[in-house]
Amino acid sequence: MFNEGKILPIDISKEMKKCYIDYAMSVIVGRALPDVRDGLKPVHRRILYSMHQLGLTPEKGYRKCARIVGDVLGKYHPHGDTAVYEALVRMAQNFSIRYTLVNGHGNFGSVDGDSAAAMRYTEAKMDKITLEMLRDINKNTVDFVDNFDGEEKEPSVLPSRFPNLLVNGSAGIAVGMATNIPPHNLCEVINGITMLIDNPDVTVLDLMTEIKGPDFPTSGIILGTNGIRSAYETGRGKVIIRARAEIEEEKGRNRIVVTEIPYQVNKSKLIENIANLVKDKRITGISDIRDESDRTGMRIVIELKRDANPNIVLNQLYKHTKLQDTFGIIMLALVNNQPEVLNLKQILVNYLDFQKEVIRRRTKFELDKALARAHILEGLRIALDHIDEVIKLIRSSKTAGEAREGLMTQFGLTEKQAQAILDMKLQRLTGLEREKIEEEYKALIEKITHLKEILDKEELVLNIIKEELFEIKSKYGDERKTEIRRDEHEIDIEDLIEDKKVIVSLTHGGYIKRLDMDTYSSQRRGGKGIQAASTKEDDFIENMLVTSTHSTILFFTNLGKVYKLKGYEIPEAGRTAKGTNIVNLIPTDPKEKIQAVIGLKDINDDEKYLLMCTKMGIVKKTEIDKYSSIRKSGLNAIGLRENDELIDVKVTSGNSEVIIVTENGYSIRFNEKDVRPMGRTASGVKGITLREDDLSVSMNIVIENEDLLCISENGFGKRTLIDEYPTHKRGGKGVITYRINDKTGNIVGARIVNIEDEMMLVNSSDVAIRINVSDISQTSRNAMGVKLMRTEEEEKIVTIAKIKNEDNIEEESIEEEKLENKEKNIEDEEKSDIENKEE
Repeated sequence: MFNEGKILPIDISKEMKKCYIDYAMSVIVGRALPDVRDGLKPVHRRILYSMHQLGLTPEKGYRKCARIVGDVLGKYHPHGDTAVYEALVRMAQNFSIRYTLVNGHGNFGSVDGDSAAAMRYTEAKMDKITLEMLRDINKNTVDFVDNFDGEEKEPSVLPSRFPNLLVNGSAGIAVGMATNIPPHNLCEVINGITMLIDNPDVTVLDLMTEIKGPDFPTSGIILGTNGIRSAYETGRGKVIIRARAEIEEEKGRNRIVVTEIPYQVNKSKLIENIANLVKDKRITGISDIRDESDRTGMRIVIELKRDANPNIVLNQLYKHTKLQDTFGIIMLALVNNQPEVLNLKQILVNYLDFQKEVIRRRTKFELDKALARAHILEGLRIALDHIDEVIKLIRSSKTAGEAREGLMTQFGLTEKQAQAILDMKLQRLTGLEREKIEEEYKALIEKITHLKEILDKEELVLNIIKEELFEIKSKYGDERKTEIRRDEHEIDIEDLIEDKKVIVSLTHGGYIKRLDMDTYSSQRRGGKGIQAASTKEDDFIENMLVTSTHSTILFFTNLGKVYKLKGYEIPEAGRTAKGTNIVNLIPTDPKEKIQAVIGLKDINDDEKYLLMCTKMGIVKKTEIDKYSSIRKSGLNAIGLRENDELIDVKVTSGNSEVIIVTENGYSIRFNEKDVRPMGRTASGVKGITLREDDLSVSMNIVIENEDLLCISENGFGKRTLIDEYPTHKRGGKGVITYRINDKTGNIVGARIVNIEDEMMLVNSSDVAIRINVSDISQTSRNAMGVKLMRTEEEEKIVTIAKIKNEDNIEEESIEEEKLENKEKNIEDEEKSDIENKEE
């Protein structure tokens, strides 16, 4: 009956998952990805081994490709014949592979996209360099495994005496992953391995001094090195390849001549694409295009109209056509049958480890062979020393077996030695032959000693690898084809801009500008004074710093992000201009407000931390170096908690004292040593424990003998000597710094000031008032203060700021110039003294 068998219930979801994983692994390991050791996929490995078995060496004749494909299919690769033939064809195309492994005879396709002729018409044999892929394969250098039906043996990997994975590259799409390794120059890669052998601790950047970058068979130009470095360091990257094009002039007209195109670009489709773009008027200025390529090389001629600018046309071609293309590098390969993305050094290390194994296995094979031969020769030497007894014993024996046993018993020989004596020809009894045996034995003993030494010392193995690689390099090495050219977009613009002192100012309303320091210098030489910046009525300069065009300036926002600009990236403006809105320079959110501006180049050597404070009283200290790499879109400077905001950032030495003030009139003073340095994305620790319904409004670095100025929302303010605030441990509730009541309202902000400073107060109606700090009374911590600005019933003070006075900047620049002149005079005096002494 049909239902007598046992039925097993199976979860279809689990079964499908298992089957798909099995299929995926089969594709990954058995079809799509190259092995890191020989750089070959299974189909390529089987083609080359099959050609080796057929004896299709370079010095012999060609054999029909159909014969080769049939042999591969029948013995090793039970897949479609088309796949095998296409793989064979690609190994013979000098525009697809940097160093061809197959020498094809017949039509093997072209760079125009023409396909190869049918396999029954084409012929092939191994190329010369392919012998290096298979060298020593018969010396037990690699493992052999059963083929698909167990009738044949095939190598699991080829010895590959040169690093084929990098030299010829590889491309393949597996399940859920893909590889795209570009080809490289053989000489450069061998130099890189030599460098690795000499210094195992070599870095990727060190290797890049030898391995400059990909070297494509179609030549071309690689723009920039950033993509190469990314690929070599991480295993992933993109390189831009550009065609080699020259502008020629003939009979008063210009034309563009293309002699090299990017790798894997179809020439005929490229020309067709250019023609279509001209037809659609997306590219103008081209009158004719023709392909003049022949056996000597590639030549695409693009004739231009008389009034066309050739450089503009060429740039249009680069932008809209495959004359400029991107090659995405993914250095994915099988390591111990596991797919891994590898950097440059990892690929070389894996290859070098494999070559060590190949040399050791070959040495062991040769040692075993030498020991076996020496064993036989030892038997022959014994026989020659007792030749009369041996002849007598053999003549008296009835059978070969009896003679063999007799030799073993009488002379202590092994079975192999006894058999060798029985097989020995009578001519070996002559004196000359005896001498040859002695010489061969002596040479074998020396060889055995050397082979054992190789197995014992790794440095000898490495020297052999270096010698054999150098031999391959001298035989098959050639010059680099692809030029690596610096990308104009990678040019450091700082090299083109003078490093000079400038003043950067940012207003309360978000307008920023850069002003040359010479503006102030020129005024000091006898002017009528300087008109201030023309800001809006309700706007004022809130941040101003003396920096340089090469300095990096950090902008910290209330949402905890940090943006950066170089000094030269801030638009230069006149003294009276209001500047550019900062939203045009950095992509801030509408809800973001700049809370702090810091110039990195202007920081002293002893200032190495950034100290941040949030409105919930959280403080965080981080090394400035953590903010050296900031994307154009900004970076999270602090991990803010829900509903929290950054209120200030200060540069500190690590030994400063800090004072935090809250809106309910409390403050805490503590040493920043209480805050340990943290990572960039850390949230921080508690600086002050806030009472109910309280928030931090300011953080200041304590300056001895100066005052803390506090201003309330109803326009009251007072200043208190900083010495009145005792130092506590971080995290306390703080002490009273302002007597809050309904009349004063809550604290809006606090600043460390001296009597020469000025303050700006802005209310909710956008009305601003500017006052001198010297006009504000100095009182105790618990005082209410005095009225500084009148406010209507619905109005509140919303912002306070210590004005960055441009006159102070001018004074600073004067003092700096005096100091520089003084230092220069001292140097001149010292130089003069030295000259006088020498005289």
